[in-house]
Parts: sequence; structure tokens; C-alpha cells
Amino acid sequence: MNVLQVIPGLETGGAERTTIEIAEALVHAGHGALVASEGGAMEAELAAAGGELIRLPMATKNIATAMSNVSRLKRLIQTQDIDIVHARSRAPAWSALRAARATGVKFVTTYHGTYNAKSALKRFYNSVMARGDRVIANSEFIRDYIVAQHGLVADAITVIPRGVDIERFHVTPAVKARARALAAEWNLPEQRPVVVLPARLTRWKGQMIALQALARMKADGLKRPVLILVGGDQGRTSYRDELDLLIGRHGLEADVWIVGHCDDMPAAFGLADFALNPSTDPEAFGRTAAEASAAGLPVIVADHGGAREVVEDGVTGWRVAPGDPVALAKTLQVAMGLDIAARQVLGQAGRQRIMNRFTVTSLQKSTLRVYNELLE
Repeated sequence: MNVLQVIPGLETGGAERTTIEIAEALVHAGHGALVASEGGAMEAELAAAGGELIRLPMATKNIATAMSNVSRLKRLIQTQDIDIVHARSRAPAWSALRAARATGVKFVTTYHGTYNAKSALKRFYNSVMARGDRVIANSEFIRDYIVAQHGLVADAITVIPRGVDIERFHVTPAVKARARALAAEWNLPEQRPVVVLPARLTRWKGQMIALQALARMKADGLKRPVLILVGGDQGRTSYRDELDLLIGRHGLEADVWIVGHCDDMPAAFGLADFALNPSTDPEAFGRTAAEASAAGLPVIVADHGGAREVVEDGVTGWRVAPGDPVALAKTLQVAMGLDIAARQVLGQAGRQRIMNRFTVTSLQKSTLRVYNELLE
């Protein structure tokens, strides 16, 4: 079969990563894997996976360009003998839907997030992601969201969770060596518990909640971990300034490291004792929580969205009330009270949970099964 995936760009992101993983699976199985996109930083990874980039203005929200994209996609479907069009974002999905219907090929969508729907018009715009011949949700939370927003029955939606590269996040001796080098590069203090919060610096990811939890622990005279905020600000300098201001106000300069983007997240997890995912808005899946679990770390997540499916409370980590720094402070205190053996039990249970439910291989097999069922 020949599958055309449609996505605005190929910069970093969950939908982009999944696009490449599915292209890789298609090529490995002897199928054609095309991606219509404006391209970006991950183009080389797509090429390495064997996928073919078709450069089209898929990120546009201009109506005239979107209509032109319908014609472009129709020609592509016909000349490349495409069997399935798989849309991963709303703007290009409308063009892809029209092109697929006009040419009679199958149309698949993956609902990758909780799209804003504060008006009837916006809800209609979002509804294209629920119009596929098969609709895929990347978590049970997103499945339920689609049901509530668009009226589909749950059985009409296929849940295929995001996948984690288990081998990449296995903390081997080589990863430990890189972790020690990274700790030295960041000039981390020794003999203190380390908590890593991996997320771009944006308000809903919960960095403020984590800082407020540390401030509460300090006010109560409690021992505190070193908190490492790993992630770039992507131009949000005002939010970074707010974080710095809060750190200074509570005297947390010796407790918080803001290190920016990190290319070696396995090493970042390898130097930590715990991981945090305290998002104030629900995560569609909770990728960083899953990756931290795959690295054998106990993880503390906000108890909503897809992240609550990743972490089993009290077994692989803890779930805390969203947006509640007091609850987070109490849970950090509990976590720091565990000895190394108890932490390892939680961490290994977390890694096993990821291996059982959230691997890239499982994602790939399940998606190709959807394709095959459609064509049958």
C-alpha cells in the first residue's frame, strides 16, 4: 500500500515524531511512505526512515491556499497511487479530506490534542479530525474528549497511545557516564536528590507550580531537592523572567537550575532521582512522563489527561491534584523519604508498564493494522 501522511511541518513535537515512526514502519513492511508537509528540523530523520517528503504549504490557514492544496493533494494521490491519506493536524486535514473524498481513497485522522473549542465555529473547525474513515485517539482521555466534543460513539474510535523508544531510554552504563558528564556541565551539587521537569517553558506545563511547591517546602523548613527545568523558552522570554523573579523572591537560587533545551534526555533522566509532569492543563498523552518511566524513574504527574494513564499511583509514581503546589510539596516530601531500594522498585515497575503498553513497536503495529483493516 501507499500511505500519504499530512502534517503542517516537521519541527520537534509528538505528532511529528509519530509521523516519522509510522513512515519507518511502512517502509520496513515494504509499503510506500509519503509525507506532505512544509518540512523542518526533522526532515533528515524522515529520510533516514525511508519516507519521502513532498513539500507543500500544509501549515497554511489561508483559505485560497488551502483550496489550492486540495488540487495539489488530488494530483499527488493520483500520480503516486495513494491508498490512504492520514491527517495529523486540522488545517491540512480539511484539504486532505476533500482530496481523499474526490479521489475515493481512505481517510484516517489522528486526534493528537485537546484543541481549543470555545465557540461553535471552532468546534466545527476541529471536527475534521473526527471525520476519518477511521479516527485514532492517542489516549483514552482523548477518546473520551472526542466523544464529548463531536458525538462519536467510543467504539468508533481506535485508541493507539504514543510510543516510547524503550532502548533509547534504557539507562545503561554508557548513559550513566553521559549523565555524569551532563551533571558536571550543569554544575549540579552533589549529595542532593535531583528532580527533573522536562518541558518547554510555557505556563501550562506547570513550572510555576513546581517552584511554588519548593517555596512551600522551604517555608516549612523541609529538605528540598534540586529541581532542573529542562526545556527551551521558544521565545517566551517574559515567562522565563517570571520564573526567575519567583526564584529570587523565595530565595530558591540554590535549588533550581534552568538549563534550556537538552538533546540527550536519556542522560538527563540518568542523573535524576525523580521526574515531574505537573501540567495545569491536561496532557493529551504525557510523553515526558512515559519517557521518564522508561528510564526507570518514579514520576509525579498531575492527575488528569493522558498522564494519569501513564503513571499508576503508588506503583510507578504518584498522581497529585492539578495546579496544587501544596499537594505537590507533600508528594515530593514522601518521594524524598524513600530509600534507594524503594525508588528502584517504583522505577522498574514504571519501566515495565511502558514496555507493556506504550512502545513505538506497539504504536507502529496498531497503526498498520488500522490501514490493513481499511483496505480489506
